[in-house]
Amino acid sequence: MSKMQELVEYIAKALVDHPDKVEVREIEGEKTTVIELKVAPEDLGKVIGRQGRTARAIRTLLAAVARKENKRAVLEILE
Repeated sequence: MSKMQELVEYIAKALVDHPDKVEVREIEGEKTTVIELKVAPEDLGKVIGRQGRTARAIRTLLAAVARKENKRAVLEILE
């Protein structure tokens, strides 16, 4: 498990009511790594936040960690 994947999982589990249903998958591409986050349907709003602020904050942290590893990462929140 990469640092990026661990970070997203840690943040998501801290935010949701059902941390056992948090799933994080990493898909390694040529230039970009895609981090897929799946949570329980009732927790989706908590991860996205008002007007997407929480999701934007998670993406910012993810980008900082990815930059440190000389990579590019994208967070996809799955429904």
